[in-house]
Amino acid sequence: MYENPVRKKFTFGWKGAFALVAGMIVGTSIMAIVNIFSMFVLKDNLQYTDFYMIIANAAGFLGAIFAFDYLIYRPQTGRKLNFNLSPMNVATYLLIFPMMLGMMFVAEFITAQIPVTGPFFGRYYQFFSDLMRQMTNDRPTLILLAVIMAPLFEEIVFRGIIQGGLINKGVSPLKAILVSSIIFGLVHANPWQFVGGVLLGGVLGLVYYKTRSLLMPILLHAFNNLCSALLIFYGNTESFSKSLQVSEYVVLGIGIVLFSVFYFLFMKKYRIQYSDNP
Repeated sequence: MYENPVRKKFTFGWKGAFALVAGMIVGTSIMAIVNIFSMFVLKDNLQYTDFYMIIANAAGFLGAIFAFDYLIYRPQTGRKLNFNLSPMNVATYLLIFPMMLGMMFVAEFITAQIPVTGPFFGRYYQFFSDLMRQMTNDRPTLILLAVIMAPLFEEIVFRGIIQGGLINKGVSPLKAILVSSIIFGLVHANPWQFVGGVLLGGVLGLVYYKTRSLLMPILLHAFNNLCSALLIFYGNTESFSKSLQVSEYVVLGIGIVLFSVFYFLFMKKYRIQYSDNP
């Protein structure tokens, strides 16, 4: 009787980082070439169209994922890139979503303390606001980009590849979660989303580490972005406190309680069945 060989695990390092960046550059460059062709031959600039924005976003992330798959993952493991997407039992969802909501409330309060006026922050915030308004002009486009594509692609890259690869390399789980969360915050390229990216990335990383299912951070990420989209659609703001017309300190207090209670239950009171990383 033959024993199953031990499955090799992939690791993440400088070569992996280079593969992700190079793949994203190639993907976005291809779309840029397509747009240049459209501008000079068809006399049509696609840059600010919703369709182009969707395709260009997908091309960048798919380029990064495919590059990591073919240049790093397959040579290291001998198989194609894959992640565990197993659903959890109902109790897990009842713990992680309130915990996520609590951190969203806390992140909102901290983000609100960052200035939006002044010689530096004022101009930067205006540029950032104009960019966000461009993305939110069409609701279906925003839902597709923020609630479907971003959670799927970003969780594959930041939790599945970077965090998972660092842990497989021997980096402590806490440090791996922290590193992936900081990188996740930095790629948003503005201080307002950096804070939320790091804090929420920490929750996403923790949930992924504990459940070993990439489906969980994908769903939580989609939940976070869906809440932001709904606030924009119906309140013209991403602020819970402004939409609910309550003090930001009330939102902070509720957030601390929600996060603390459900973090404790998630970590100490609920026994989670683990499955191996791919």
